[in-house]
Amino acid sequence: MTRKTSLPVALIQEKNHGDADANLTVIEDRVAEAARRGARLVLLQELHNGPYFCQHESVGEFDLAEPIPGPSTERLGKLARQHNVVLVSSLFERRATGLYHNTAVVFEKDGSIAGKYRKMHIPDDPGFYEKFYFTPGDIGFKPIETSVGRLGVLVCWDQWYPEAARLMALAGAELLLYPTAIGWDPDDAQEEKNRQRDAWVLSHRGHAVANGLPVLSCNRVGHEPSPLGTSGIQFWGNSHVLGPQGEFLAEAGTEATLLNVEVDMERSEHVRRIWPFLRDRRIDAYGDLLKRYID
Repeated sequence: MTRKTSLPVALIQEKNHGDADANLTVIEDRVAEAARRGARLVLLQELHNGPYFCQHESVGEFDLAEPIPGPSTERLGKLARQHNVVLVSSLFERRATGLYHNTAVVFEKDGSIAGKYRKMHIPDDPGFYEKFYFTPGDIGFKPIETSVGRLGVLVCWDQWYPEAARLMALAGAELLLYPTAIGWDPDDAQEEKNRQRDAWVLSHRGHAVANGLPVLSCNRVGHEPSPLGTSGIQFWGNSHVLGPQGEFLAEAGTEATLLNVEVDMERSEHVRRIWPFLRDRRIDAYGDLLKRYID
């Protein structure tokens, strides 16, 4: 494992400001501030260019997609270069006619595209009709090499799958990063809202502990109405940075926030020496994991 010292990171937890230009303008201001605070790695939320359009199924929403490289990657690349940061973004990718992905793009500090990850696990639930829009990724779980480390980038629904985090860790990821858009139905009881949010945080803490890695999760905030006339989604924020024992290094609330914190990149080595989970894996006995269900 590469030995590094402390890494200043920033998470930009934001609400939707209307359209791509408005949202990217806000992102430009937030990245500039993050860099002034010393950040070398900046993480954005899932599908940050606009509203979370997957609350309904409409062919018109495909007009929001763009190629990679494209207009947004050009603008974000310039932003990374201007502020000398590694920037992790989340875009609606138009790969070909009729073929679209939910894609995270990582920019090196010189503005070049260091790599991308196409979301592998695609939900299809009330208010989250992503299977209508996104083809599952075909790149696999491969960390992206950057000047600040090997980034294991995953996207939102991927966060519920320990296999995804494990495969990134086994491929040498030094950090796990999750651009996210998750919230609750405003009509749900408060107890149910708390259970959902707590389970989400717990899943990330589990990935950190099981893999001995820091975890960065950046969510959006604000209420976004549903085009179907239902209650919409209240995105709960609570973006956070965890250490390799699942400890909180920083946590945001429910408002737009620029979250800055230092991550000790040497700590994973120390934690994995006292909790050698990778050493003790029984790889000879895990074949059934490739089955859908064990009847």
